[in-house]
Amino acid sequence: MKRVLWILILAMLAYPVQAGLKVTDGDSLEIDGKKIRLIGIDSPEYDQECENFAKEKYLCGKMASRHMQEMVDIGLIRGDKIKCRQMGTDRYKRSLSECYLGKVNLNEEMVRSGWAVTYRHDMYKEAEEEAKSAKRGIWQGKFMRPELHRILKRYQKAEKYKK
Repeated sequence: MKRVLWILILAMLAYPVQAGLKVTDGDSLEIDGKKIRLIGIDSPEYDQECENFAKEKYLCGKMASRHMQEMVDIGLIRGDKIKCRQMGTDRYKRSLSECYLGKVNLNEEMVRSGWAVTYRHDMYKEAEEEAKSAKRGIWQGKFMRPELHRILKRYQKAEKYKK
């Protein structure tokens, strides 16, 4: 009986699913084909590198995405449902939303964990200060704000095509 129980638990851990829910990166989700950008936060780009406390480079964008996926997986294992409140639309026609998985505010928790910064809003400023003072996530070392990283990438791409 115990063996069957363990197999069921491991299966649930391996395949937590809510139909139509997909984590696309640290600040974006897709629900039933609808693209959602978590409002008020900005996580490192997937290929973005940061520097940890030991001055070693690591893929902080990948880590941010992984953290979001882990939060979603844990919530789904608990049986939580995702609910997003749309507060606008961005230039890419994505829903700008505040999303909850059960009682967990995903936007705020990404900032509080240090895997996202506040972005164009002060909604999560307190959570950011908490992450910064505790040196969580990207605050453990040096990083470029994701918005500046995107600008730099566009500039580098444009320069490449000028040659």
